[in-house]
Amino acid sequence: MKPLEGHIALVTGATRGLGKGIATGLGEAGAVVYITGRTLTATADTVGSLEETAVAVTQAGGTAIAVQVDHGDDYQVKALFDRISTDQNGQLDLLVNNAYAGVSALKAAYGKPFWEAEPADFWDACNAVGLRSHYLSSVYAARLMVPRRRGLICTLSSWGGLSYIFGVPYGVGKAACDRLAADMAVELKPHQVTSLSVWPGIVGTELMTQFAAEMGLGQAASPGASLGANGPAPDHYNWETPLLTGRVIAALASDRNLLRRTGQVQIVAELAKEYGAVDAEGNRPASLRSLRFVLPYAVPGLRPYAALVPDLELPWPFLLLGPLGSPKA
Repeated sequence: MKPLEGHIALVTGATRGLGKGIATGLGEAGAVVYITGRTLTATADTVGSLEETAVAVTQAGGTAIAVQVDHGDDYQVKALFDRISTDQNGQLDLLVNNAYAGVSALKAAYGKPFWEAEPADFWDACNAVGLRSHYLSSVYAARLMVPRRRGLICTLSSWGGLSYIFGVPYGVGKAACDRLAADMAVELKPHQVTSLSVWPGIVGTELMTQFAAEMGLGQAASPGASLGANGPAPDHYNWETPLLTGRVIAALASDRNLLRRTGQVQIVAELAKEYGAVDAEGNRPASLRSLRFVLPYAVPGLRPYAALVPDLELPWPFLLLGPLGSPKA
């Protein structure tokens, strides 16, 4: 079955990592997927490319349209949406706000308090191609969706919007992404357009794996998803692959009762359980607020028996207590 056949989607920042996994998941569901990024063709100095993602989307069963875009350039972003409008007669069913350029800045500032980093550079690196570009893309997407009275805008955020991860500009930006999704939902709901904030779990991605190795953290997680001031446990416990987020967003986009969720934070692992989605390896990781994750995370000896721990979601106030602290390997 191809539940998104005939749907037009856009995934920003899709050369690798989460963006590539999301685009591939939408391709599996039969969507036409516009993918953007700065790197069109892979070279010895780059990790991932639009061409590689396009191949993955096509092999999964979708149609990929690669558009080289720097989401820090407002003109290029507007031209992207003008092209989609022209190509598809004004149709855009799904926008996934994923583009993010802050990884190098997070790496450079790692372990330093915020006042020791160059303030404007650190802030802009985390939130220009990120929060700001998400807002800009959402404006142009809404101009296509509202007249047709249908559409979904997913803004990728993380647990960093609720609990300290990776530094001050990162956390403030993720909290703002959550609020962006919620406030857009208020104005879009009368027009039958849904806006969600989507939180992946611990996602191993290319750049963050490299980041972790260089920082001496052993293994890494996506900057879109980690719990604990020093990152996740280094043994891949409860990791997700990027494809899980893609499959979950595809399920959301094909949900006929989607509007009931508008304005909410949606956790990938919890949606996967609800929709019956699995990871690339056929696994379904527990939510980072599940007792099945929290207990074995805190007590590593329990990890081989994690499946025996009840998959019970802890109340949100538990997460407000802050990070779980340094992982114990």
